[in-house]
Amino acid sequence: MILTVTPNPSLDRTYEVPSLDRGGVLRAAGERVDPGGKGVNVSRAVAAAGVPTTAVLPLGGPAGAMLAELLGAQGVDVTAVSIAGQTRSNISVVEPDGTLTKINAAGPELSAQESALLLDTVRGSASAAWIACCGSLPPGLEPSWYAELVARAHEAGARVALDTSGPALAAALPARPDVIKPNAAELAEAVGRPLATLGDAVKAAEELIGRGAGAVLASLGATGQLLVGAEGAYYGTAPVTAVRSDVGAGDAALAGFLIAGGTGPAALASALAHAAAAVQLPGSAMPAPADLRPEAVHLTQDLPLDLPLARA
Repeated sequence: MILTVTPNPSLDRTYEVPSLDRGGVLRAAGERVDPGGKGVNVSRAVAAAGVPTTAVLPLGGPAGAMLAELLGAQGVDVTAVSIAGQTRSNISVVEPDGTLTKINAAGPELSAQESALLLDTVRGSASAAWIACCGSLPPGLEPSWYAELVARAHEAGARVALDTSGPALAAALPARPDVIKPNAAELAEAVGRPLATLGDAVKAAEELIGRGAGAVLASLGATGQLLVGAEGAYYGTAPVTAVRSDVGAGDAALAGFLIAGGTGPAALASALAHAAAAVQLPGSAMPAPADLRPEAVHLTQDLPLDLPLARA
């Protein structure tokens, strides 16, 4: 079983428009509402693969109730922590060429009691093979909150995948998460320098391992994905016909990685197949097994270190 913890979930509203004209009146060619938040998306992709998953979420107000209802319909078990604030809603606007404009709300402020209750849910999670701790921290939670969550997950006997950034990532590394999943920008931010090539990304991943990460699964956008860990460094790509929306692609990658065991080249191949499928779906839709093309994934340990990283 894979348990996810998302301290700042959302409802994601996605609108597809012919063009984004500032100050104009836009008519959407398509729209959808999905459960949102990094860990939420991981659980959705895990459930789509037929693997048991539980999403631990702070939920409040009508948006929180709708989020739980949508997740239940997708086969995700929800453990809700009731909060006084309202669950946030985010808006994404997608143009035909795949250009994405996103408006993310800050989210409700969590009280000390609500924060503690979220942490306490991990104590009873010994049945989880992996606990994925994902996303930004809402107002009211200190950067050290994820470090405490990682420690409690380890106490429960679970391995921990961490997908966050900035001060929260830096504070959590000494707690030794088993794998972290930054994108290229987050990887650069974590080491405090720009990354121009795949070789730069490898060195940055090795630095974060030296600071406590067990392994680094880095999403590098159109360049592909990189895995650096105890088994060495692997680089992989997966072809994409056309990008429809990249919302949640990194979350789909993490789900694929954990579904396949969370270590080694087979898990990286699964991550690549899931991410490639996700970007070809609308909104933040998560791929099902029928959407995957694992035969198209290419992996290598002969890393092209001089390969330039694609711009976001």
